[in-house]
Amino acid sequence: MATETSATGRTAERAAPRDGSPPEPPADGALTEIATALFHLRRVWAKPDLVKRVRAQTSTAADGRPLQLSNLMVVNAVAALTDCERPDEPSCEVTVGAVAERLEIDPSTASRLVGHAIDAGLVSRRPSPVDARRANLGLTESGRRVKQVSDRFRRAYLDDLMADWSERERTEFARLLTRFADAAVRAPMYPDGVDRIFEEAAAD
Repeated sequence: MATETSATGRTAERAAPRDGSPPEPPADGALTEIATALFHLRRVWAKPDLVKRVRAQTSTAADGRPLQLSNLMVVNAVAALTDCERPDEPSCEVTVGAVAERLEIDPSTASRLVGHAIDAGLVSRRPSPVDARRANLGLTESGRRVKQVSDRFRRAYLDDLMADWSERERTEFARLLTRFADAAVRAPMYPDGVDRIFEEAAAD
């Protein structure tokens, strides 16, 4: 049976629930605080009124429609994929499939979003020199300007949030957050995880 260390330093048996279910893991205040902070961040950054304000302040695309947040997602993905050490290598081509993988969405959705970004004049499409059946994507001049402005705004926003942080604190936070994000990518929590929460709660 799982054990835990008591305040006296001696190892004691952790009592299992009487219904036979596995014992609860020991409470960890730090994990609780992290979970609460992440939930709070999600609520703040996913507020509908915030999204509306962002869209209201965006420019108009080449086809006359307002720029969408998905346009910026595609611009950032194409820019990251274009930043390759060997741009002449076939593996460095920016395809719709590569964008889909970068954004972690299915290829059909990526194709639609890329099409919107092309219509908005932010992304260009030219035949691949390796395989004429697929397109090689790149940023247009407008796309590069959008990327530069978005990077500047993002840095200014973070700088404002962390105005009273020391350089050492920022560096350590960047290291730990990157480590946390990498772990989350390796072991994502899919929607069925939420289903299991309610299933187990209902079984209690």
